[in-house]
Amino acid sequence: MARESKRPGIAPGSPGAGRCTALAALGLVSATVLASGCATPPPPPEPLDAGRVALVAESRTQLDRPARIVFQWSMSEQGVRFSGRGIARIEPPYRARLDLFLPGGETIARAALVGDDLRIPPGVPEGMIPPGHLLWGTLGVFRPGIGSALLGGEDRGSSGTMLRYGFANGDEIRYHLAGVRIRQVELLRGGHVVQSVELEMEDEGRYPVEARFRELGAFRELTLSRESVEYVESYPPDIWNPTR
Repeated sequence: MARESKRPGIAPGSPGAGRCTALAALGLVSATVLASGCATPPPPPEPLDAGRVALVAESRTQLDRPARIVFQWSMSEQGVRFSGRGIARIEPPYRARLDLFLPGGETIARAALVGDDLRIPPGVPEGMIPPGHLLWGTLGVFRPGIGSALLGGEDRGSSGTMLRYGFANGDEIRYHLAGVRIRQVELLRGGHVVQSVELEMEDEGRYPVEARFRELGAFRELTLSRESVEYVESYPPDIWNPTR
């Protein structure tokens, strides 16, 4: 009977088997490297066009018709807390009047903001009215103001967008946006946040449900909680002068 012919092989565990395993592994690595070298790398993310984002935010948040906003307010300062009701009257292009009342109906503070001109009569307690840039922020209005220069911005992915503005005195304003709507405004001095406004917005609401103004150095916080919004006819011009 003829013997079956067998091809010579390498026995498992022999030195030759180890060399073959190593060569096979090397070939697999080389193939992987070659394949990855041929793949097209993903394109780099496009740089943020901060100027365009600012223009869109300004146009989408600017005042479009006269309105009357009624709200509850509360203020705390170093453990002391008091509260009441208030009214904000607004009108395009950039006019706002703010009146704060105590529970008995007495006016404790009033002010008007026309463009960047904040008009506060004598006798208003310190810290009751936010500065102009932040007061516009409490209404959800994006307005860096005259004298500001856009320094740049950052795309923070799911956290939104941040825009930076500088002023001649070294101050900086930062707007934190969700889409084109304001989430937070910060005033920085010497690289540190000294004042801020945080907003709570509805999905479809035009004006904030709540605005919280903080002055960090004074441990002061003013909260405005919206009750109602009513669209009205134009206001008489004299209401923009609260000093009368």
